[in-house]
Amino acid sequence: MTESLRKALRRPSAEMPMSVLLACGLLAGPLFVGVAVGQVLLRDGFDLTRHPLSLLSLGELGWIQVINFVVAGLLSIAFAAGMRRVLHPGRAGTWGPVLVGAFGAGLVLGGVFITDPSLGFPPGAPEGMPDHYSWQATVHNIAPGISLDALILACLVFVRRFAGLRNWRWVTFSAATAVAVLVLSWWPGLDGISIRLATALALGFGWMTALAARLLTETAQSIDLAAEPTLAT
Repeated sequence: MTESLRKALRRPSAEMPMSVLLACGLLAGPLFVGVAVGQVLLRDGFDLTRHPLSLLSLGELGWIQVINFVVAGLLSIAFAAGMRRVLHPGRAGTWGPVLVGAFGAGLVLGGVFITDPSLGFPPGAPEGMPDHYSWQATVHNIAPGISLDALILACLVFVRRFAGLRNWRWVTFSAATAVAVLVLSWWPGLDGISIRLATALALGFGWMTALAARLLTETAQSIDLAAEPTLAT
């Protein structure tokens, strides 16, 4: 599989755009999670048990998380475009890219529209939740629902695709991801919600990264098989 990924990323220029788009799906998750974890560990006053990742967009260093949201979202949208080129008009070729693109769009919204200070972060902010949210924060608060719900549906779309291919390992993986993200993001009550949402996002990105690697590998293998008759002649 590793060798196939290397081949896919080294295609001639005519084939490179599709590989580049799919490779964006490989980069989005590790980039977002890595930058977020670094900030969770290093930002003064931030406590993931109390503070959602969205609050990292505030303060003097808030631009880091703003860029993190936007870049990860754009990479996800680019991956969705590559996914459509690979899969359409087959199973998951229409709704899969649409839903992954919606996931990315929700991340971009979360970066462009910033939440309000609360829960004592950044340092000096009021300890409780705001009585009234600004319109930017209201839009921002919608973003996680868009992203995570779209991701849940995308996983279910690929459950159908992989069931048709009789690939039960990927059926299980996709279904388990959908259930885990659903439970973590929709569990009633606010206790531990910041950790639950961060975990749901990490799981979703893990699934997307694995899917990108699989599509890159399948694309490389299909190109190699198509080239074999030509090489033989």
